[in-house]
Amino acid sequence: MSFSHNQAQQKNGMAIAALVLGILAALTFLTIFGGILLGLVAVILGIIAARKARGGRAPNGKMAVIGAGLGAVGIIGSIVIIAMGVSFLNSTEFKSFEECASKAKTQSERTACEKDFNKDMNN
Repeated sequence: MSFSHNQAQQKNGMAIAALVLGILAALTFLTIFGGILLGLVAVILGIIAARKARGGRAPNGKMAVIGAGLGAVGIIGSIVIIAMGVSFLNSTEFKSFEECASKAKTQSERTACEKDFNKDMNN
């Protein structure tokens, strides 16, 4: 069964979308929206488009796989950033700083909290 030019282009749209979203996910992994959401959509579209290409129903299987791979990179990057943020927020140094800052009544007391926090982080 042969495809007309129009049919091939319609079937190719999913691979192109996966690649574009994968690139965006990899570039914007610092944001939850960019890395996780765009990455997840890129992976899903890439897998579907790659399966269609493998079955001979659509062109550009490599483009779909690259899009899915870049989407996965965006997801992994976002997860690493989130894990680092959670780890920092749960650290004893941050909790000590947060407690100190909440009890500080003057700017000089807040500055002293910041200095103590910076000293703790550098040790």
